Amino acid sequence: MTELSLNILDVAENSVKAGAPLTKIVVKANTNENLLTITIDDNGCGMSEEQVKKVTDPFYTTRTTRKVGLGVPFFKEAAEATGGSFLIVSKQGVGTTVTASFVLNHIDRMPMGDLTATMHTLITMHEEKDFIFTYTVNDNSFTLDTRQLKEILGEISFKEFEVSNYIKDYLKENITSVTGEVII
Repeated sequence: MTELSLNILDVAENSVKAGAPLTKIVVKANTNENLLTITIDDNGCGMSEEQVKKVTDPFYTTRTTRKVGLGVPFFKEAAEATGGSFLIVSKQGVGTTVTASFVLNHIDRMPMGDLTATMHTLITMHEEKDFIFTYTVNDNSFTLDTRQLKEILGEISFKEFEVSNYIKDYLKENITSVTGEVII
């Protein structure tokens, strides 16, 4: 994958497939510490200790449609290539937390990519699930919680044209506002 936003999409899709009713996605950049941390935390079915040990192996996958699973191994490699770190903590019946840390200004750090499109896709394509997205750059932050949107909208679908466009514009406006002049 060429952008971190696509890694986020891949891991969050794993959360959806694991039956997680709620997935929390936190992207935090701190220029003073030269650190970018991405955390995807879900309350899905979780993994056994054996699965956690194997999940970063590209030749391990639980899918039956192919024999390789490259998303998590690529995410791990992307973090470690910058001098960062990668950690998966999971417990069966509780959920999984994936944390990838990157040296922010490292030459090998992939660009963030289109975080607006990633979050918009997750929210509108899986409206039966809930997502809490928090985006922080230094001291600026914003959070979008789909549970609040559902409370306001009632039975109106996120896929409705006006609602979908509103979500996309809201994400773009707030991500841009939080990022300011910082290049992530």
